[in-house]
Amino acid sequence: MSALVVNDLRFELRRSSARRSMEIIVDRTGELVLSAPPAVDETKLRDFVRRKRMWVYRQLARQAALGQQAHRKTFVDGEGFPYLGRSYRLRLVAESDAAVKLVGGRFVMPQALAKDGREHLVRWYCGRARPWLEDKVSEYAARMEVVPAGVRVQDLGYRWGSCGKGDWLYFHWKTILLPARVAEYVVVHEMAHLHEPHHTPEYWRRVERAMPDFERHRSWLANHGIEVEGV
Repeated sequence: MSALVVNDLRFELRRSSARRSMEIIVDRTGELVLSAPPAVDETKLRDFVRRKRMWVYRQLARQAALGQQAHRKTFVDGEGFPYLGRSYRLRLVAESDAAVKLVGGRFVMPQALAKDGREHLVRWYCGRARPWLEDKVSEYAARMEVVPAGVRVQDLGYRWGSCGKGDWLYFHWKTILLPARVAEYVVVHEMAHLHEPHHTPEYWRRVERAMPDFERHRSWLANHGIEVEGV
């Protein structure tokens, strides 16, 4: 059984020998994942879901509300922008030798460019994301026994990453906004798809072998990833 349906809720069922308890994750797209140890039978799974169903409904409602209310940040002095899990305040200056710089714990941008600030900051994020992600891909390639064609960074909508034709790995530029270890999980997640295109038990075993604590990072991503939507 790879899926569990309880009333109007459908869960991707994922079992792992590393788990000692059951957990429900509501991911960024609203999909539901139920993680459990291998020995838990269907009756206990259903009972767990029924006990947690109101929490699931609240999480789904919260995500829908956040998605609708994710106002764009404004490019004014003091506004905070994330980078690898930390928030850095913006400082607007009269002149600078670059459209965006990270200096002394602050993003620095010329005042004249603030009206198109998001465009400039996204370009800066993309420029930092690609080498960072490439380093992580190189770090895991031998361990996961894969040879990716390369890394591309772009806007992927509501996906953090994807494994494309020709073994190319695609990552949303917003991946670089996440805490480093969580962004690393996104890398491992997509690299595992070079072996297994679907989220089969073998797929998750590959992820777990490469990153034994991946469950913690997947859970963080599901519960907090939507917080970067306003950038």
